[in-house]
Amino acid sequence: MKNWLRKHPEVRTIRVAAADLNGQARGKRIPARFAERVATEGTRFPMSVLSLDIWGEDIDDSPLLFDSGDADGVLRPTERGFVPMPWLEAPTALLPIWMFRESGQPYDGDPRHALARVVRRYNELGLTPVVATELEFFLIDDSGKTLQVPPSPRSGKRRKAAEILSIRALDAFDTFFTDLYEACEDMDIPADTAISEAGLGQFEINLMHGEDALKAADDAWLFKMLVKGLARRHGFAASFMAKPYADYPGTGLHTHFSVQDRDGRNIFSNGGPEGSEVLRQAVAGCLAAMPDSTLLFAPHANSYDRLVPGNHAPTGVCWAYENRTAALRVPSGSPLARRIEHRVAGGDVNPYLMLAGILGAALIGIEDDLAPPPPISGNAYALNLPQIPATWDDAINAFESSPIMARIFPRELIRNLVMTKRQERHYMAELSPEEQVEVYLDTV
Repeated sequence: MKNWLRKHPEVRTIRVAAADLNGQARGKRIPARFAERVATEGTRFPMSVLSLDIWGEDIDDSPLLFDSGDADGVLRPTERGFVPMPWLEAPTALLPIWMFRESGQPYDGDPRHALARVVRRYNELGLTPVVATELEFFLIDDSGKTLQVPPSPRSGKRRKAAEILSIRALDAFDTFFTDLYEACEDMDIPADTAISEAGLGQFEINLMHGEDALKAADDAWLFKMLVKGLARRHGFAASFMAKPYADYPGTGLHTHFSVQDRDGRNIFSNGGPEGSEVLRQAVAGCLAAMPDSTLLFAPHANSYDRLVPGNHAPTGVCWAYENRTAALRVPSGSPLARRIEHRVAGGDVNPYLMLAGILGAALIGIEDDLAPPPPISGNAYALNLPQIPATWDDAINAFESSPIMARIFPRELIRNLVMTKRQERHYMAELSPEEQVEVYLDTV
């Protein structure tokens, strides 16, 4: 980290930031001349900061506040080190950090530690999860009273409809995507294919798979910050909110994962198209946990506008081979790359909590030797399937009381997340749909 600073003398300020329960970056701005001290010693801020609501407000009656004296946590750099922030005008670097207690123990309310805890459980069994994400987002002109697609920097025209897999739609924003890919290179974010999606002004970029689930979550967290910041620099907004337009599909964040053994062998593969018994166990674990973990995949009021049967977002608890209407899809292709695609989450999630929930559920399926129901065929929306919670309130209650979630997440994180979401639910009920969009457009 010290070498990075010396190689980049143009950087005059840094940000140190951790992800809170909503995935918001919480931290400080520090002059570059003090950066080495922070890289070595870390910094401090209250543990309650990682449990703020979506507005950045304290949680009423939280035991992290007055009952504990609003005690500090110790924030230390993650293994990521410094990354540039290309969306800012002045040369600036970000140092990702995560929270520990004074004793040196990880703070259980930190979402990154929740994922690290799950990954350690895999490693103790000699296993390594391999993860890739697909992130959808909207480019939006929010300067008027209604949201619309920004005019193309090339033609000055606005798209009037969605254009699935349209090269023309990508080319219309070529300067933005060129800058985005250059920024991903600078930030070591493995951005791969970009496509135009089914929504109005909607695009998707895939992040390549890797054998470090923590880095995959870091990549997704940083990518969301980058896309939103860079879009503003180009004169429009980018948003990962689940459902900005009532008449178009919402924003998804699909996760592909497999598991390797100590020899680097994909244990989801049996050499054939059906996959191994371990793959089916992982499927069964994800299905068993799906209703109780819906809050992780749909954490906001707007999230449930996306989860409508028949609207390109899975709501039935099921799995299938090569079927995008199912919540869990086993893609075709080379047996060596046999994997599970988890399709429930919206783009508005906290990537650390989402991946902890998915990988933790799969591991429970493997540990408990669970068996899934038969895979479905045909249109999942037309079948009589068990459904995930349809309301925010039901999802909060299911998460809070779930014995499965208690096996994945520390008690403190479950308590903090439930309190945060109940406070948000209370205040969101007082807002109009337009006011809710105003809250979520730039935050999630």
